[in-house]
Amino acid sequence: MINPQYKVYIGLGSNLGDSLVYLNNAVTALHSHQKINHLRLSPFYRSKPQGPQDQPDYINAVAQFDTDLGAHDLLATLQKIEKNNDRQRNGKRWGARTLDLDLLLYGNIIIETATLTVPHPWMCERSFVLYPLQELSPHLIFPNGRTLVQCISKVSANDVQLISF
Repeated sequence: MINPQYKVYIGLGSNLGDSLVYLNNAVTALHSHQKINHLRLSPFYRSKPQGPQDQPDYINAVAQFDTDLGAHDLLATLQKIEKNNDRQRNGKRWGARTLDLDLLLYGNIIIETATLTVPHPWMCERSFVLYPLQELSPHLIFPNGRTLVQCISKVSANDVQLISF
C-alpha cells in the first residue's frame, strides 16, 4: 500500500553564527531526503526576534514540499537537521538559535498532541512566516478555513525585510 503524499510547509529561521550557511544546510538536507519531493523555497527575509530583543535579527524563509512521512516522523527529521546544525535546546523559549525548523502546515490536517501542534499555533501572527508563505502559495487556505490573505492583512509588512543577494 502506498502512503499518501501531504503538502507540507515549514518555517526556517536562524540568528546565530553564519545564518545563511545554516539555512542552506537545512535546505540541502531537506532536498536530499528520499521522502521529501518537489521542494520549493521562498526568498529569505530579515526580521526582529520574537521575545527578548537582546539577540541578533533572524533570517527566515518558508519551504514547501510533498512527503509521505508521518507528521511525527517529519518532526523528528526536522529536529535531527537542527541538531546536525549545532542547535542547542536549553528549554528557553524564543532564544537565539543556529537553526529553527517549524512544521507550519501538514496537508489540511489539524494535529494536537503533546509534542506537535499543526497548524503552527502562532503562524497567523508572524509576518516572518506569512510573507514568505505568500511567496509560495498566495491563495492558501488553512485547515480552519482562514485564508492567508486574511491573516496577512493583520500583520505589518514593516516587520520583515526581503533580503536580496
